[in-house]
Parts: sequence; C-alpha cells; structure tokens
Amino acid sequence: MTAIDWDSVAGELDAYGCAVIPGLLSAQDCVAASALYERPALFRSRVVMQRHGFGRGEYQYFAYPLPAPLAALRGALYGPLAAIANRWHALLRIETRFPQRHEDYLARCHAAGQARPTPLILRYREGDYNCLHQDLYGELVFPLQVAVLMSAPGLDFEGGEFVLTEQRPRMQSRAEVVPLGQGDAVVFAVNQRPVQGTRGVYRVAMRHGVSRLRRGTRHTMGIIFHDAT
Repeated sequence: MTAIDWDSVAGELDAYGCAVIPGLLSAQDCVAASALYERPALFRSRVVMQRHGFGRGEYQYFAYPLPAPLAALRGALYGPLAAIANRWHALLRIETRFPQRHEDYLARCHAAGQARPTPLILRYREGDYNCLHQDLYGELVFPLQVAVLMSAPGLDFEGGEFVLTEQRPRMQSRAEVVPLGQGDAVVFAVNQRPVQGTRGVYRVAMRHGVSRLRRGTRHTMGIIFHDAT
C-alpha cells in the first residue's frame, strides 16, 4: 500500500466530500484482486443490479474470513478515517464516536446484529451503470468508505466514471465526477457530511454511483467499514 497524505485527504473530504488516494494499489495487485471475482467460494452473495432496480451490472460481497490483503487494507485505512469521522460527528453534534481499532468497531456492529461482511467487488460491462445510492446496511453506519478502481481506463474500459451528488438544504444538488486511474482509491462520505455555512455548520446528504460504461469491463473494490444486518 502506498504512503498516504492523510492531512490532504482530510482537507479534500472537508471541502468536497471526497478525496483521491493515488496509487493505493499497484497494477499487479489490481489484476490479482480482480481475478478473485471468478472464485465464488470467497463470496457470501451475488447481486445482479438490474433485478433490483439498482442499475446494470453485478457485484459480489465477500464472506468472512476476508482474503488477507483485503482484511489488512480495511484495517489500515480505518484508523485514520475514524479520526476524521469523529471530527465530523463532533461538528454535526452527533454523539457517536468510533474506536481507533477496526476490530473494536466490528465488535460493536456484530453486537447490534450487523455481522455480515460488506467489502465487495463490482463488475461492469458495456452499457452497465450504478444508480445513485447510499451504502447504509443497518442502524450503525461508518460515515466514510473507499472504492478502488482495479481496471485501467482507456485500456480495459471507457466511460464508467465515479459520480457523487450532494443535496444541500434549500439548494439544487451539486455533482462531482472523480477521475481515477488503475489502483487509485476514492474516499467519500457514505451518507452525510458537515459543511461550514455563514450561520454555522450544517449537514448535506451525499449519494454516489457510476456512469454508463461505454466499452470493455470495469472492476472496482468497495471497502465499507460497517457490516450489514
């Protein structure tokens, strides 16, 4: 895993609700991770998006135990993100605080009945897309998540841009398109984030999705830090 400038990540998240981590995974790691999609024994469920009105394409949720590299990455990312999440909750006057260690937070999720793992791999082919949504999965929600692009734009696929929208109170929605290269990760707000206004801090609602893939195949790894009911 590449070294991460967490001060820069925090600043981008505060300003835009998302931040890019360039080269989080190497091209070799991306190819190896994409190949896991063809090993159904590693996954607990498969979702065909068109059947549920989620878009077009499909994804699979990993089963526990997670593959060791994924488990290590999830744990390594959580700690610095928990510090940002706790600061956001303080700004929004939300009482919940997140422990520093991911295993402690997972224990909290499992005690609340959220015990199904949420990391996943998504696969898009020509014409596929993902509707705007939020990955909530239960009452306990960690405010940030990570998506890693594992395919090479322009080589493996075209189109399929990562898209965020921000619904501001009494204002029209704002859209953000996030360019990513193979191995780049985007950190983004799951549900709500704080924004500094003229009368203090207010909260805005975030949604994310993927635009229509115009050619090829696109794999993405989603790292969600709360587990599902």
